[in-house]
Amino acid sequence: MPTTAELTLLASAWILYFLLHSLLASLRVKRFFARRLPPVMPWYRLLFNLIAAILLLPPLALLWLYRSDPLWQWQGGMAWLAYALMLLALLGFIWSMGYYDSKEFLGLGQLQRGQGDGGDREQLRISPLHRFVRHPWYSLGLVLIWTQDMDPARLVSASIVTAYLVLGSRLEEAKLLRCHGDAYRDYRQRVPGLIPRPWRFLSPSEVERILGKYR
Repeated sequence: MPTTAELTLLASAWILYFLLHSLLASLRVKRFFARRLPPVMPWYRLLFNLIAAILLLPPLALLWLYRSDPLWQWQGGMAWLAYALMLLALLGFIWSMGYYDSKEFLGLGQLQRGQGDGGDREQLRISPLHRFVRHPWYSLGLVLIWTQDMDPARLVSASIVTAYLVLGSRLEEAKLLRCHGDAYRDYRQRVPGLIPRPWRFLSPSEVERILGKYR
């Protein structure tokens, strides 16, 4: 069983990771590099993804190092339900990737264009999952996190990652509002953020209305 000091170190590693991740993703930092180091900007998104992957290694290593007996395990029918939800979340990730611009996500599009600013050039898109929640990858991530068996290290990690996804979704929305204006504001009023609600979703025709209205 990990000690309090070890769990504190793990929590600190996750918090530091997310602080650096949010800082590097911010428009302020991107604009700083655009002004001071313009040649870096076409590479920025690609380097951001690489740095994010490397910085993720320390908290993951600590999570593995501090593994211990579980605080709880899903049993019987609940275990089957947890496995089914995990599988559906993974399939949801794979399926939804087809609705994202992979070149823009990875940074290859910015590199090919020689993009010299920190802005978002991608148009507003509302995929099938976006009709039900504004941040489907975050929602699917929460399902994957909380369907796991939990030991103390996993519980600390899950709690911090959850807090970041909630806060990160709000920070992301501030950028989306600056990039897409009234179109995103209209969309946000109609669709919940992370938790689907049966009475709040967009039909395909409503999606076309929103996208067509602001083109």
